[in-house]
Amino acid sequence: MTPLTPHRTGRRAASRILAAAAGFATVGALVAALPANATQDRHHGGKGGRTVDVQLLSFNDFHGNLEPPAGSSGQVTENLPDGTTRKVDAGGVEYLATSLRTARKSHPYSVTAAAGDLIGASPLLSGLFHDEPTVEAMNKLDLDVTSVGNHEFDEGATELARMQNGGCHPKDGCFEDGKKFKGADYPYLAANVTNEKTGKPILAPYWVWKHNGVKIGFIGVTLEGTPDIVSADGVKGLKFHDEIETVNKYAKILDKQGVKSIVTLIHEGGVPASGSYNYDCDSPSGGAGISGPIVDIAKGISPKVDALVTGHTHNAYVCTIPDPDGKPRMVTSASSYGKLYTDTTLTYDRRTKDIVRTSVKSANHVVSRTQPKAADMTALIGRWNKLAAPVANQPVGYISADIPGRGATSPEEPLGDLIADAQLAHAKTLDPKTSLALMNPGGVRSDLVYKASGSEGDGVVTYGEGFTVQPFSNTVNLADLTGAQVITALQQQVSGSNEASPKILQPSAGLTYTLDMTKAGAARVVVDSIKLNGAAIDPAATYRVAMNSFLAGGGDGFAALGQGKNPLVGSDDLKAFNDYLTANSSATSPIAPPKADRITIVK
Repeated sequence: MTPLTPHRTGRRAASRILAAAAGFATVGALVAALPANATQDRHHGGKGGRTVDVQLLSFNDFHGNLEPPAGSSGQVTENLPDGTTRKVDAGGVEYLATSLRTARKSHPYSVTAAAGDLIGASPLLSGLFHDEPTVEAMNKLDLDVTSVGNHEFDEGATELARMQNGGCHPKDGCFEDGKKFKGADYPYLAANVTNEKTGKPILAPYWVWKHNGVKIGFIGVTLEGTPDIVSADGVKGLKFHDEIETVNKYAKILDKQGVKSIVTLIHEGGVPASGSYNYDCDSPSGGAGISGPIVDIAKGISPKVDALVTGHTHNAYVCTIPDPDGKPRMVTSASSYGKLYTDTTLTYDRRTKDIVRTSVKSANHVVSRTQPKAADMTALIGRWNKLAAPVANQPVGYISADIPGRGATSPEEPLGDLIADAQLAHAKTLDPKTSLALMNPGGVRSDLVYKASGSEGDGVVTYGEGFTVQPFSNTVNLADLTGAQVITALQQQVSGSNEASPKILQPSAGLTYTLDMTKAGAARVVVDSIKLNGAAIDPAATYRVAMNSFLAGGGDGFAALGQGKNPLVGSDDLKAFNDYLTANSSATSPIAPPKADRITIVK
């Protein structure tokens, strides 16, 4: 197999033969279309001596956050020399572009990569236009390559192919008169995602960066469990393979082609011991400060791979985790929403064509909002905001204070409770017998912030702000579940696939119980404490339950919620939320943040 190394100006032609709107291209077809001597040569510099330092700039989980994220979603925690911490406002593509462009100065060998979820679950400015603005922005800031993440599949493989290849949306058409969406200049890598019928990767599995004789291969994968956290329609016809096996397979292929320096872009991550972006992850020993799926994955990936750029958990860390040979290897993640970027130095040995592992250095850097904005990004945001304004600025409700969601400090989120209440209210209009609602925490994408984001005034919730909170276009679904199934669903929050990283469902008012985190697995849910409106849940009784369509399909490991009977589909979840805000708030009587006291947590 020939390495996939399209020239930047030739990438457009190469991308055209990636997965087409009607199906998927094979890797062989993609390779055959590429020129034999194609190289990436955006960066210039002399050939120098035996070794050369290559700058790897990376980030992950951007999620279409072109504008600075609001509230706690737009902050990072920094450790200070005196042992205290502080919150720093960060993020926004105007500042990310400036940071990356500044970092590249005086670095003739520089490559920029990402580890998935650049799009999907995006604020309205990007999401309203199916993330075309974000792809345009990534092109402008000279992203070289990215892996796919789970959210790249939110709208299905055909739409992902359009993100790569370009073309107007099949239903909504072109958003700007006289302009056709061009697609991504950078390759999306999906080594472990194959077409069920052909067995071939739906997009390129790897890509090789070349400059002045230096070659570095990039393998891109998403987490094998993507089908568990994406709607069934989004992954229809696709198969997701083991991350370690896939990376090791393509590492061998690259090695045989003479590409000895390899970086894996993997949309899976870990949980750091500290929430500060600049803590020492290797204290008291290499990788001691991180846990979670990426640890075992990193330990299983071939020593042929020299560094791992990771994502998915939205955490920040720079760690050295030993490879299968016991040698330290850099594993990094740059939080989310463009708040950080990672700067890694890869020392390339021209004689061995490999990275000198002992010389690898890496650090996360804040995308500060005190630096100048990139003018081209400001213009991009202004252009798309003008198109979005008629929809985005419509007031839908009023709040009396910040209502934390994504930025909540406890498993039960005030905003999650509010959304569950909204879904219950909507469900009761369809079936008055509906008695409770459950909301998945991953579906709450931001906070509702009291301070005005524009000219709407403090405390006003706009359609655009609501969209940022709930961007998935799920529907509110109703189903009959037995009390036993409700109990099982609550236990599945902390057991099975969710045991290592619990996913705490957000309950509507009236559902209360105790979660004892000193215990293990399903025993963490104190069954005798589960009550609905003060009465114990009856395992034999039937309850009408509201939830979004993702949960109704058993998503996030909640198989019990997918077993409901007598289903009924309501309106989309954003409409239900906006309707609730409109009906239950006014300028003189705003909604106060829920107390988030429906779950009693024992630690």
